[in-house]
Amino acid sequence: MNDGRRLFDKRVLVTGAGTGIGRGVAIECASAGAKIAVHYSHSASGSLKVVRSIEANGGRAQAFGADFNDLAAVAKLARDVTTFLGGVDLLVNNARITFNVPFDRVTPERFDTLYRVNVRRGFFLARHLLPSFRERRGSIVNITSIQALEGMREHSPYAATKSAIIAYTRSLAIELAPQGIRVNAIAPGCVPVMNHEKAVGKSDVAEIGKGIPAGLVGTPEDIGKAVIFLASDDGRFVVGQTLVVDGGTTSWVPFGEQLKQPIADAGVQFGRGYVPGID
Repeated sequence: MNDGRRLFDKRVLVTGAGTGIGRGVAIECASAGAKIAVHYSHSASGSLKVVRSIEANGGRAQAFGADFNDLAAVAKLARDVTTFLGGVDLLVNNARITFNVPFDRVTPERFDTLYRVNVRRGFFLARHLLPSFRERRGSIVNITSIQALEGMREHSPYAATKSAIIAYTRSLAIELAPQGIRVNAIAPGCVPVMNHEKAVGKSDVAEIGKGIPAGLVGTPEDIGKAVIFLASDDGRFVVGQTLVVDGGTTSWVPFGEQLKQPIADAGVQFGRGYVPGID
C-alpha cells in the first residue's frame, strides 16, 4: 500500500467512501501520504472500518456523515472536514446512487433524487470548499461512469447524471484553472463492488473479465491510483479531462461476437479496390 507518497501531507475528502470505489480511493490516497476525511451518507460502519484500516497502516483519517439529499448537510460537511483537515487539497466526488428501471416507469421523484445526489451535491460541495481550494491550489476529481459514454438499457436517468458530471467538469475546469485549481473526472468501467453483489448476487469476475479487452475487471484500487495521478504533480498539465479507466471497454466496437476474433486471416478484408496494396 505505497504509491510513492505522491500526496504526502495533502488533505483529502472522499465522499461515499465507506464501500466500493470510494473505499479504494480513500485507502490508496492514504497510502500516498494524504490525511483523509471519509464521508458516508447513512451508515457509519463501513467508513469506520476504512478509518481503522488507514490508521493501522500509519495513516490519519476520520469519518464524517452527511445526507446528500440535504444541501444544508453538504455545507456542514464542508465546514467540519475543513476544520479537521485544516484545509482541503483534494475533493473526490464519488458518492452516488443508481437504479435500473424501464423508461416508462421513471417517476419524477426518482429522477430528482438521482440528480440531487449524483450532480447537485457534488457541485455545491465543491462550491463550499472553494476558499480552501484557492488558498491551497487544490484539485477536484469527479467520479463519473462509462455509462456517460455508452448506453445501457434501463439506466437513462443514471446515465444522464453521469453525462452532466462530465459536462460541468469541463466548464468548471476552464473557469477555475486560472486560479490554480484543477478539475478533472474519472469514468470507471466494470469495477465489481459489494452493492453490485447485493443486486445481482456474487459474480464470476474471471468470466466477466473475458468480455473486456484487457481480460480482467477493474478494482477500486485501480480507480484510486488514477485519482492519485490526477491530483498529484504528475497530472499538473491535465485540466478538464475525463480519464476513462475501463480496460478498453469503450474502445471496443461491439457489433457482434465475430469481431472479437481476428478476421483478416479468415479471408475478411475491408478496403479492396480503393486502399493501396489491398486487393
